[in-house]
Amino acid sequence: MKGFKEFLFRGNLIELAVAFIIGGAFAKVVESFTKIIIELLAKAGGAPNFDSWVPAGLTSVGPFLTVLVSFVILAFVVYFALVKPYEAISARLTKAEEQPAAVGPSTEELLAEIRDLLAKRA
Repeated sequence: MKGFKEFLFRGNLIELAVAFIIGGAFAKVVESFTKIIIELLAKAGGAPNFDSWVPAGLTSVGPFLTVLVSFVILAFVVYFALVKPYEAISARLTKAEEQPAAVGPSTEELLAEIRDLLAKRA
């Protein structure tokens, strides 16, 4: 029982559960946003709906194509609305972190300068 308790309260499991819950909620947001994009496409040139298409009597092909087109649109929107901006911001932050800090004189140089100043005073 102790091992099971440790397993449940290990940080990775809790983080995974939180990520799963947030992922589910985010999926609903992305799905509703995709519906907006599909509605805009429908107003521009017709909705991508193949549900009534039945080639060779196969009733599942039309709905599959509709879902496939929706998936491609969703992937396009997610890539250009989330992935590309994230990569750009991440690249900027990484570039800012990689810039070397202002390098001052080394310890040896400072000691030599102090020595020279002390020599001039004496």
